[in-house]
Amino acid sequence: MSATRYTYLGPAGTFTEAALRSLPEAATRELTPVASVSAALDAVRAGEAAGAMVAIENSVDGAVTTTSDELINGSPLMIYREVLLPISFAVMVRPGTALGDVKTVSGHPVAQPQVRHWLAANLPDAQWESAASNAEAARLVQEGRYDAAVAGAFAAELYGLEVLSDEIHDAASATTRFVLAGRPGRVSSATGWDKTSMVVWLPDDHPGALLELLQEFAVRGINLMRIESRPTGEGMGSYCFLIDCEGHLSERRVSEALMGLKRICPQVRFLGSYPRADKGTAFPLRNGTSDLDFANAADWLSRCLDGRGEL
Repeated sequence: MSATRYTYLGPAGTFTEAALRSLPEAATRELTPVASVSAALDAVRAGEAAGAMVAIENSVDGAVTTTSDELINGSPLMIYREVLLPISFAVMVRPGTALGDVKTVSGHPVAQPQVRHWLAANLPDAQWESAASNAEAARLVQEGRYDAAVAGAFAAELYGLEVLSDEIHDAASATTRFVLAGRPGRVSSATGWDKTSMVVWLPDDHPGALLELLQEFAVRGINLMRIESRPTGEGMGSYCFLIDCEGHLSERRVSEALMGLKRICPQVRFLGSYPRADKGTAFPLRNGTSDLDFANAADWLSRCLDGRGEL
């Protein structure tokens, strides 16, 4: 495995590259652009890269399903880091192109829902053409394939383009969450500000099946930060769930919740415990859910078993 190589959705100038470069360790790694999210993660699975930075969700259009499905299927991967990147789009063109000259606009499919209102108001007759990434759209505009690209303004200089309009996103607070995925390994130490991710398959389709799954978290006072359903491909109505929760695998409440899931579900895929990128307000632990509470309960049970009873 190349311990110094990270892959990301290219070409140069994507938001994914910007997210990757925000990590301190990126300065000492070889950063390699690839053509797709699948290619980035396949390089990790094949041992050709130590990690891959991929987008997993955004605050406007929700989950990036390509990434979700890659984490669900194929050989297991683990998430080691996450990055929250504010997203701001620009319309860029070849020098000398006016807004009225734009007949085709290209960008990543995930970008379109984030700028649809601006495009409808300013380029109502322009045809949208999807590209593998926003930077790829800029490259295609440079080549003359399309008239304009929707991408980060920083991509314009890379491809010799001019920015016609900046800050065109429909939601001013748009943010995309990226994760650094690698092959399974030892979980990093808890920081006190962590997130744990997993994929869970329901045992069967019966009333209360999802509730039974969620109760494993609820009874231990664990806050769920995200739950996403994805079809398993095994027939209509067959789903698995990607779940992010607060806490670290080394915490008793989290480890026991995962053991509870493993007892009742046919398959649970652990995707990692890693530091949270946001610095919001953590949910306080409910009474009875701290590691000390679990230890005291275990000690009490031990005394009951050997006849010591109450202290």
